[in-house]
Amino acid sequence: MKESNSSNLSHHILPNSAAMVGACIMVISIVKSMAPGLTNYLIDKALAVDSVLFMISALLSFSSIRLEQQSTERLERWAEIIFLLGLVSMTLITVIFSFELV
Repeated sequence: MKESNSSNLSHHILPNSAAMVGACIMVISIVKSMAPGLTNYLIDKALAVDSVLFMISALLSFSSIRLEQQSTERLERWAEIIFLLGLVSMTLITVIFSFELV
């Protein structure tokens, strides 16, 4: 039987990962409507990679919830790591492009 703390983590990662995929898609669509340029191209590609990270995290979290077995703790742990990687990369993307470092 899974610990309730572990199960709760997957239940939080899944909707938040899905929301972050939506946020990435929204920003990509806004960038696509702007004038073409190197900065917009880089934002577009960086957020596309970031949305893939969030999607992988969501899929791992979903699998962890659905399987409900002791071995799913690894799936949940990977979902957590990839979700945090996505958050860190999104923050770095925001800082780099907000301060026009690229």
